[in-house]
Amino acid sequence: MLIGGLQRFSLIDYPGKISAVIFTMGCNFRCPYCHNPELVEFNKGNLIGEQYILSFLKERRKKLDGVVLTGGEPTLQSDIINFLRKIKELGFLIKLDTNGSYPEVIENLLKEKLVDYIAMDIKASLEKYNEVTNSNVDIEYIKRSIDIIMGSGIDYEFRTTVVRSQLSKNDILNIGRLIKSAKTYVLQEFKPSKTLDPDFLKEASYTRKELEEMAFSIKDLVKQVIIRGQ
Repeated sequence: MLIGGLQRFSLIDYPGKISAVIFTMGCNFRCPYCHNPELVEFNKGNLIGEQYILSFLKERRKKLDGVVLTGGEPTLQSDIINFLRKIKELGFLIKLDTNGSYPEVIENLLKEKLVDYIAMDIKASLEKYNEVTNSNVDIEYIKRSIDIIMGSGIDYEFRTTVVRSQLSKNDILNIGRLIKSAKTYVLQEFKPSKTLDPDFLKEASYTRKELEEMAFSIKDLVKQVIIRGQ
């Protein structure tokens, strides 16, 4: 595993649980507003050893409920299954954060019963995906991941970071239609404190009232809409 960071304690990253957060290195998207820009490239010069992570978790049994695997994009990691097996053997719940671009990996993790909660980022309405992510995205993979997660039987959420220059109220409505009947959809407030593209540090965020209006517009499409600070 290429691990670029470890947050030893979190009360907010795994809903209702006390967790540690593991940040994997490398992402296949280039979202300009990304708030973990140091994790986008595969930089092998600043890695944390897998054994260090496992030893830390072993010492925190009974103190932590779960582990969040985020990134970067964790499903890019070739040894993700073996790594999560080791964490499961220590008795932790596991939450996966993913952009949904590798549905076969998500499917395999579910078959192996290695994840207990999935948070998938919906970056944009489908017609804007390549533009917003600055990547060549296979939209069918995104749709397949959504279907897999919604049919998984485990806890999940879909979430979108709502950046004013990237997404409109109509885009959010289209995303709501895409994930119709989903259990939870989170609108994440964009806070320009750290971004992949420095120009986005000047980006004006949507106001709370504007986000509430967006949430209201899709209240009949999904079961629960939450507004969350990033």
